[in-house]
Amino acid sequence: MRTLAQTARDLASGTSSRSLVEECLARIADSAGEGSRVFLKVHADTARAAADYIDTMRRHGAAPSRYAGIPISVKDLFDLAGDVTRAGSVALADAPPATRDAPAIARLKAAGLIVTGRSNMTEFAFSGLGINPHYDTPRNPFDRATGRIPGGSSSGAAVSVTDGMALGAIGSDTGGSCRIPAALCGIIGYKPTAPRIPRDGVLPLSTTLDSIGPLTATVHCCAALDAIMAGAEPDDVSAFPLQGLRLAAPQTLVLGDMDATVSRTYGAALTALSKAGVRITDIPLPELDEIAAINRLGGFSSPQAYAWHSDLIAQKGGLYDPRVLIRIMRGKEQDAAHYVALTRTRADLIRRVAAVTCHYDALVMPTVPIIAPALAPLAAPSADEAYRTANMLVLRNPGAANMLDRCAISIPCHRAGDAPVGLMLVGEHGADRTLFAIAAAVEQVVSPVLAQPD
Repeated sequence: MRTLAQTARDLASGTSSRSLVEECLARIADSAGEGSRVFLKVHADTARAAADYIDTMRRHGAAPSRYAGIPISVKDLFDLAGDVTRAGSVALADAPPATRDAPAIARLKAAGLIVTGRSNMTEFAFSGLGINPHYDTPRNPFDRATGRIPGGSSSGAAVSVTDGMALGAIGSDTGGSCRIPAALCGIIGYKPTAPRIPRDGVLPLSTTLDSIGPLTATVHCCAALDAIMAGAEPDDVSAFPLQGLRLAAPQTLVLGDMDATVSRTYGAALTALSKAGVRITDIPLPELDEIAAINRLGGFSSPQAYAWHSDLIAQKGGLYDPRVLIRIMRGKEQDAAHYVALTRTRADLIRRVAAVTCHYDALVMPTVPIIAPALAPLAAPSADEAYRTANMLVLRNPGAANMLDRCAISIPCHRAGDAPVGLMLVGEHGADRTLFAIAAAVEQVVSPVLAQPD
């Protein structure tokens, strides 16, 4: 996989943006590849025209940024001027097209990044598995002969990067939707502190928990796209000193139901970090066990999604994926008193956990406790219980960061050729740049082969 920094140097040295775009478009169009499942719409002509424009600008020394001309994919959840935002659904096929780009995407375009198309996703972003019965499901790059789930909801985003159809991808993360597919597919996925990047022009799942994040090859790539979307200068990230870095490893909830591969790989990653000078402290953090009870009636996502979808369901509910519809309809179970209590209880949980974690630089845990399961047994109509169990399992660890209103990143920690496993670092609220610095240092220890140097 190409890094953004190396590609920027290549562009400065004479590589054309048009050649990058053509390479991505060729991979999308390859009938032997996943392009038809990864992209719901390809912007081939627009991308070529944008690339030619950027190449002309660069020849005259007027490129808007060093990343100008780099192709990226955008999740089908974001408004792009002239496109219908379908959110992976057929129920919105006849909705009017967007009149403007979502601000986060507009900032990327202003920096000269080029959108190759709209990537597939779980319908309305309401599942961590990435399965879409309407448009088919992109296959995980690992063990493609078996056909494994990509993770979701930003499923196409992850595979667009692993398969070279884009050099970076933009997704959303409400309970892990950037980090889950990143972990299962073997790349970097980032969830910022929620208000860091504007969510206007993005079809909502939960207005409380939604956040906008990138999926890329390396931590430095992720930090660059995050900075641009946040309206900041994409400065190079300086790695945090490993000697004395303090990581807290929760022992409650996040280690349960780990499969043998994740357990072995996660343990090896912690051992490698300890040998590199990182101080890792096991902490109980029993507060994490409270999250399931707090969310017993659907948490924030179900009622907030139901508020947005209720009229559309009344008209076109029969077009929804039944597994998504049932989760949205749980929003009817909450009354005003429960919702107010939910908000108050979350604030108290955030306060109590912060009092424990303030003594450490970040939390560390497996991103998800299992490797990517096979798709077919979960996609079968008779597999509702297996689907529910797997979905709750992959959402469990990453969803804690959303509930705690923090930034978090998934870093691949497996050996090249093995099943992808993600190591998740969770930072404090608003400490995004610090977390990137920590992640850049950790990445060089736990995935030195996978991470290409910038």
